[in-house]
Amino acid sequence: MARSIRRARIGAGIALATTAVIALTSCASATDTPAAGDDAVDAASATSVEDFGSFADLEAAAKEEGQLNVIALPRDWANYGEILDLFAEKYPEITINEASPDVSSAEEIQAAETNKGLDTAPDVFDLGLTVALQNTDAFAPYKVQTWDDIADELKEPTGLFVGDYGGYMSIGYDSSAFEAPAELSDLLSADYKGAVAINGDPTQAGAAFAAVGLATVQSDGTLDDFQPGIDFFSELQKAGNLLKVDVTTATVASGETPVVFDWDYLNAAHTADNPDWKVVVFDGTGYAGYYNQAINVDAPNPAAARLWQEFLYSDEVQNLWLKGGARPVRMEAMTEAGTIDEKLAAALPEAPEETVVPTEEQSENAGTLLGEKWAAAVQ
Repeated sequence: MARSIRRARIGAGIALATTAVIALTSCASATDTPAAGDDAVDAASATSVEDFGSFADLEAAAKEEGQLNVIALPRDWANYGEILDLFAEKYPEITINEASPDVSSAEEIQAAETNKGLDTAPDVFDLGLTVALQNTDAFAPYKVQTWDDIADELKEPTGLFVGDYGGYMSIGYDSSAFEAPAELSDLLSADYKGAVAINGDPTQAGAAFAAVGLATVQSDGTLDDFQPGIDFFSELQKAGNLLKVDVTTATVASGETPVVFDWDYLNAAHTADNPDWKVVVFDGTGYAGYYNQAINVDAPNPAAARLWQEFLYSDEVQNLWLKGGARPVRMEAMTEAGTIDEKLAAALPEAPEETVVPTEEQSENAGTLLGEKWAAAVQ
């Protein structure tokens, strides 16, 4: 919510999935599971559909549970509203309980710990990479049926967490009040006094973490050291331009957060509420990232959690990410198979000529550095 490779000219859409490198290592071994076809299936230990016997058996087990607890899924984030509604329409026997839509990735994990053993605990997570890497013990391994379509670089080998949708870090702004920034340093000028916000706290939220990453590479730094990005936001704070307000659709629509660092697909969605809202992806080095899906190892509804994962990685929902302006992780495979929505794919904005995505090691090191330096830098 946030892998390192530089490359020349990326085609919009496919390249983000095919060239990003996470270099994940196996963080845990798969749990022993019952043989496929057993009468009594332990859904909590199932690592694939085969452990249920068939997809129909998984659906039946999830329907029997009758509940699915999700957390941190804003309906205006990457088209989650339509995705949630489609699941409810497809499985009316399963009630979706939507909790705390605006919390950070780190707060998702905290909610699971706080509610452990209760039927209100989240069944599934949607997480930035840094938080996912820090909490692998909280996840249950699971490989969806479309596992082979997902690039190895974008999934933890046992299925503890898997990239699902992504985009590029961008600047959104109200064009009725501000000129388009041409480069990062423009945001330091007096023209942007008290106007520039990021989406969350970079020590907890993937989108905010990526904002610091973008500031780093746009300041001639590398993802091996986020200090230039921290320094930029420190300067932004000293200039009086950093706005310490958590960004939501409401704050953008009201004008409270008129200039925003956020993923391109999230910034683009604000045009629905503000027709003057425009989006810029800076020239030069761009910053890309994926959000990851994971199952709570203590999910109160383990079959429904696994059905939700299968649903998210289906052709239908991968195209719904695309409809929301995000780049689905299976985009390349679906393009080759002819199942991608070509019109939606063609509508994606042009990708930066050069893009970086942090590796596992870079993400962990950046997370540590931010934990040490961020609060003091922007106080």
